[in-house]
Amino acid sequence: MIAQIQGKLIEKNPTVLIVDCNGVGYEIKISLNTFSSMSDDEFVKVYTKLIVREDAQILYGFNSKEEREMFNLLISVSGIGPNTAMIMLSSLVPAEVAHAIQTDDVATIQSVKGIGAKTAQRVIIDLKGKVVGFNFEHENIANTGNTNRFDALNALVSLGFDKKAAEKTLNKLDSGEKSVEDLIKEALKQL
Repeated sequence: MIAQIQGKLIEKNPTVLIVDCNGVGYEIKISLNTFSSMSDDEFVKVYTKLIVREDAQILYGFNSKEEREMFNLLISVSGIGPNTAMIMLSSLVPAEVAHAIQTDDVATIQSVKGIGAKTAQRVIIDLKGKVVGFNFEHENIANTGNTNRFDALNALVSLGFDKKAAEKTLNKLDSGEKSVEDLIKEALKQL
């Protein structure tokens, strides 16, 4: 398995990083929290999880070991696939997920697009004892770079949402001084 990649950052957008590691460019799917907390340094270190399916090999990346561990826990729950786990980690920081599980907060988990009441309850039941030892920092760093509505739209489309529905939702939001992450999080609540 590929546990981490360290190399030169070639491209960074809200859902994908491309990292050059000794001449090989790795495409790595990331959450919005990873995007917002990752610096724009030339060289980066990304913790990864490789998911192998019949039709694809997908590399998921995280800025911290804690976020990767939460991803691994989430995909161990029946009904939660890698894409749903990434949407959850884009909507909530790992500390919020852990807190919701520990306090039986079904509403917080169910607020994530694609998660119904039964799946939210299953997440809590399956993971309650597993997140007790986690000591996550509760922070959600806003990106300081230039972000805009276009990046938010691209991120929503690459997360699997219909482009027209995503555009309509983003048009309803006041995009003023909001970061791309804030726009996407607000749109995810309405989609």
